[in-house]
Amino acid sequence: MFQITINGNPVTTHDGATIFEAAYEDQYARTQFDTDILSLHYLKGVQEKEDSGLCIVEVPGKGIVNAVDTVVEPFMVVLTKSEEVRRRQKEILQDILKHHDRDCRNCNRTGNCELQDVQYSLRTTKNPVTEAFDAVPVRADGIIVRDDNKCIRCGRCVAACEKIQGIGAIKMEGEGLTAKIVPSKGETLIESGCVGCGQCITVCPVGALYERDDVAAVLEAVRDPEKYVVIQAAPSVRASISEAFGYPIGSGTKGKLAAALRKIGFDRVFDTVFSADLTIMEEANELVERIQNGGKLPMFTSCCPGWINYCETYYGDMIDHLSSCKSPQQMFGAMVKTFLAEKEGIPAEKIVVVSTMPCTAKKRELGRDYQNAAGVPDVDYSLTSREVARMIQMEGISFPGLDEEEFDAPLGIGSGAGTIFGATGGVMEAALRTANDWLNGEPQNALDFAEVRGVAGVKEATYKVGGLELRVAAVSGLENAKALLEKIRTGEAQYDFVEFMACPGGCVNGGGQPQQKAKVRMINDIRAERAMTLYHLDQHDSLRKSHENPEIIELYDTFLGKPGSEKAHAYLHTKYQAKGE
Repeated sequence: MFQITINGNPVTTHDGATIFEAAYEDQYARTQFDTDILSLHYLKGVQEKEDSGLCIVEVPGKGIVNAVDTVVEPFMVVLTKSEEVRRRQKEILQDILKHHDRDCRNCNRTGNCELQDVQYSLRTTKNPVTEAFDAVPVRADGIIVRDDNKCIRCGRCVAACEKIQGIGAIKMEGEGLTAKIVPSKGETLIESGCVGCGQCITVCPVGALYERDDVAAVLEAVRDPEKYVVIQAAPSVRASISEAFGYPIGSGTKGKLAAALRKIGFDRVFDTVFSADLTIMEEANELVERIQNGGKLPMFTSCCPGWINYCETYYGDMIDHLSSCKSPQQMFGAMVKTFLAEKEGIPAEKIVVVSTMPCTAKKRELGRDYQNAAGVPDVDYSLTSREVARMIQMEGISFPGLDEEEFDAPLGIGSGAGTIFGATGGVMEAALRTANDWLNGEPQNALDFAEVRGVAGVKEATYKVGGLELRVAAVSGLENAKALLEKIRTGEAQYDFVEFMACPGGCVNGGGQPQQKAKVRMINDIRAERAMTLYHLDQHDSLRKSHENPEIIELYDTFLGKPGSEKAHAYLHTKYQAKGE
């Protein structure tokens, strides 16, 4: 460790750090002094290069240098706002703005846009660009919308899809600020192998990529007196949605979320943690049956639709390993339109089921076959966390000012096991709690399976469960999934049960979650901080096993019979189809 100075202030850094890294490494200096360095391309862990030309500083004796490419030296002097640095940055910014639609008022990233931050830093909020902007059509490609008018050609989306997810469904076509993001093969993203995970959207610094917006359609349904509109909220949404309202990363606001949804006008507000528990009942039962009856092992979890799309598209020969269980989103819709409809005498055709999810792939899941337990779609609309935040704002609701409220019952009680579904390893841990009790024939004290926790891309463990040595793995991020699947295929790795999540870190880092800027990601692991909230809620929950949930017990006693029953299979299970590359 040694010191350099940035803008005359002492900054402690380490040997081998770049100037850009040094500007964020020293927490005291970062919070007390002005060490900020402009950037638009760099994103830690995704794309660690900066070609915009904005990320420059002046080093006496070296001149103007790229802060991402230049390694620090002891006693180095760095100037981030010298006259020459600012002159060059303003020229570059103006060039970017010539190729950028500047109608910020109608952009969904207004107020949370990295390009706006650069404009403000350079004090160019009064835009001097006068040339007419020649707009091109916005492309609605399935659930993902691409707006080349907003794109700044940073390449983050391409890097996320290729490097982090190992898919490469998009590419940069052309050069410089006239290049375009296009499918890497075929005319559409789906033809190009896109699985709908939305990681490209989460890393976009501007409003060039976003999900299909279903807010208007949902609000229209809410205001229709002929429709009975219910909404469910996924576990990880409670650990993230508050970020859209200025709360720190990972703030848990379950009660305020329930209150906000109720205030919008939904007829019932339910908790998807309930159907996460239901998923565990069916999935753990399926795992036990496969182990005891010589079924296909390892069994793969089926909760993540991005992962399901990936498996069907790229590993069609392995779909027999997938659990036949529907996802919690779909199980919930199935129970609303069958069990709740029967219980409360409401025709399934009149019920509209809406989900608030951390996920973009959930929107694609709605159109899958075998997702209509009552003869109508299990779920009608799936909104991302971002969409729900916008809906709350559109309705003029002060989120911080809301009182804490509970979710509705029935279908509103969930266990701590269901809550941790949102973190990578959470589905595995929840299933182990139940399988451990069932295979041992009595309740076990083991509740925390720490080996499958954490944000590592691949986690492996072996647990003694009811006399069995159960070999498990939890994987997040599709590049990691690919590596593990190849080992399973060749026999290099052997497991009994594997949890897969498409997004790195799991649903807490889903493609539909509130977007955090590159500078926030430099100093925070948002996956770990959001996951910590879910584990905290689990730790302090009096109910921590899915099979001990009284509403789940009642559902089986009065409606489904038992886990894996004929009725449960008809309503809660599905089928898969290999699609080929």
